[in-house]
Amino acid sequence: MNADIIPLVIATAVLLSSLISLRIGISVAIIEIIIGVLIGNLGIKTEEWMLYLSNFGGIILTYLAGTEIDMKLFKEKFKESFLIGMFSFLAPFFGVFLYTYYIANWEFNASLIAGTALSTTSLAVVYSVLVESNLSKTNIGKIIMASTFVTDMGTALALSIMFIKPSYYTLIFLAISTVLSLFVYRFSLYLLRNKLMANKVIEPEIKLIFLVLIIFIYFAKLGDGHAVLPAFILGLLMSKHFKEERKTIIIRNKLRTVAYAMVTPIFFIVGGMKISVPMILTSLGIFLILFIVKILMKFIGVYFLAKKYIPKNSIYTTLLMSTGLTFGTISSLFGLQAGYINQVQYSILVGVVVASAVIPTFVAQKWFMPLHEEDVIEDLNGKE
Repeated sequence: MNADIIPLVIATAVLLSSLISLRIGISVAIIEIIIGVLIGNLGIKTEEWMLYLSNFGGIILTYLAGTEIDMKLFKEKFKESFLIGMFSFLAPFFGVFLYTYYIANWEFNASLIAGTALSTTSLAVVYSVLVESNLSKTNIGKIIMASTFVTDMGTALALSIMFIKPSYYTLIFLAISTVLSLFVYRFSLYLLRNKLMANKVIEPEIKLIFLVLIIFIYFAKLGDGHAVLPAFILGLLMSKHFKEERKTIIIRNKLRTVAYAMVTPIFFIVGGMKISVPMILTSLGIFLILFIVKILMKFIGVYFLAKKYIPKNSIYTTLLMSTGLTFGTISSLFGLQAGYINQVQYSILVGVVVASAVIPTFVAQKWFMPLHEEDVIEDLNGKE
């Protein structure tokens, strides 16, 4: 296919996804992933500009998710968030590892990659769904995002400890991420309050945030790491400003508008395009089993804790915590590039990751949506 027509196809897919989402009332992220699978298997290939924008879109979503975390609530509900998030990681990690190693007879490192990839909860998907459902500012939305952060921290640490070999560039990445995050946190209010920058049509504040996130991406690539965690931590640091400063809230809303218009849709569409349906069909049995194992282990790890701490919305919480995308894809791609898994195993894992982003989210939104914020508050303030 002529490369010049691909931007037209992608732009059409972005608009079509929004229209379908509005028509059927399902998260646009799900529609974008499904359309990505369709066009990817019709012969349209991802190009370099799409891959970079996709990576950038995931980083923006992660940053925005961090800004939504209520640190006061997180501290008050630390036990709930930590337990739900940690068991959301541990249960599927060990469940998938044991199945792939002892039953499917994958190699040891391949099984570790599988366990890591399918232990994740997608912060990007969770954040998008909560924002679209007007739950991001509710207590349940904040505690789900905090729990998701704990899960993905577990995944990132597992991947780093087991496979990534630290180098000089890794230390540079960590140092720059730390210093830059602290600098932006310390001086951002001064910059954002500056009359030369405020309320300008050229939006220097948004460009500043974009620059910082792109710096993260650049040095993460040098250090064989990923910019997801620094982006989330920066958003977490900035969350206090977004709670207290009206101007920063306006900036966040503008950033969200820019991101959701084109950048983040490419993240979800490219995620779908990476799925090879023919390869999955050749190993359909193990694909279905791995999907069932992941969802089952997520329910074992999350549901009973959610039932205790968020009784009225325990199934909704469990379903959202069962989603996967960003870190699952990252883990699978790392395993493929390092030679731990082959192309078929990669397609199976990424297929399960994408299926877990679509199916649990669809079920959660269709049948288990929280009805009233009063119920949500009552859940989180109920007996423990």
